[in-house]
Amino acid sequence: MNWITNYVRPRINSMFGRREVPENLWIKCPETGAMVFHTDLEENKWVIPSSGYHMKMPARARLADLFDKGQYEDLPQPKVAQDPLKFRDSKKYADRLKENRAKTGQEDTIIAGVGTLEGLKLVAVVQEFRFMGGSLGMAAGEAIIQAFDRALKDHCPLVIFPASGGARMQEGVLSLMQMPRVTVMIELMREAGLPYIVVLTNPTTGGVSASYAMLGDLHIAEPGAEIGFAGRRVIEQTIREQLPDGFQTAEYLLDHGMVDMVVKRHDIPETLARLLKIMTGAPPTASPMLEAPKHKEAIADETPHETLDKDQAPTPQG
Repeated sequence: MNWITNYVRPRINSMFGRREVPENLWIKCPETGAMVFHTDLEENKWVIPSSGYHMKMPARARLADLFDKGQYEDLPQPKVAQDPLKFRDSKKYADRLKENRAKTGQEDTIIAGVGTLEGLKLVAVVQEFRFMGGSLGMAAGEAIIQAFDRALKDHCPLVIFPASGGARMQEGVLSLMQMPRVTVMIELMREAGLPYIVVLTNPTTGGVSASYAMLGDLHIAEPGAEIGFAGRRVIEQTIREQLPDGFQTAEYLLDHGMVDMVVKRHDIPETLARLLKIMTGAPPTASPMLEAPKHKEAIADETPHETLDKDQAPTPQG
């Protein structure tokens, strides 16, 4: 009996039993409900092919997509005090940090890199929303400041991709202090005459939208991105009015002058390169489909010469 139970039945179940399918094998479009194979979604830069809905893009993938050939130099992660307030809600803050580090493979929500975009050197900063909702804490604030320091040192532009629910409540006022610190660095960039561009992704809310996310020289937003300070429900309960459809979306903010342009994710690297070259005075990259116009001398050299008799030579006009 043990032989049947321990050997035969498991073998039969393995041959005909139901196989477990990974939960993330198929991803559901939040807009249409369509199911997309995860590798197809990844190849399409986390944009649903059928609907164009922009899913959240991992921070590492965004940096690799931005820089030339996906190559860049990682900026070091700053070391700051862990759990300075000894905060605890349903679990310890230190335990939450461990869980999110294991889930994302990052020390905190911010990663930054230095590389080139169409040959133009720049510093890029990305917030990883999967790490505690991209919340801004001491480590994140210090990482952003060090990225600004590198941009000032190398005298190059800085582009930031915020994705955050706001300040990190587990660090209280220490989290809020990161907003004015980053604002000071933005002013230093302006004094140095260096471009600072913000690419608003879904979502950009809370204290992040109230500070450095809305202080750029230019503001680009991805389609459908939620951008605002307080949530829609909180605002409606406060003012006791119904908000218009599409409120706090990138398209709504574009119509009301809060965003300079809405750009699809596939076009962001090219758009950033074009804008940064205009802002820095760098020469534009020639399109491979177009040839540079030739000088008159070159055209004349290529024109076949014909031998003219003296009688056929043109008479000079007086």
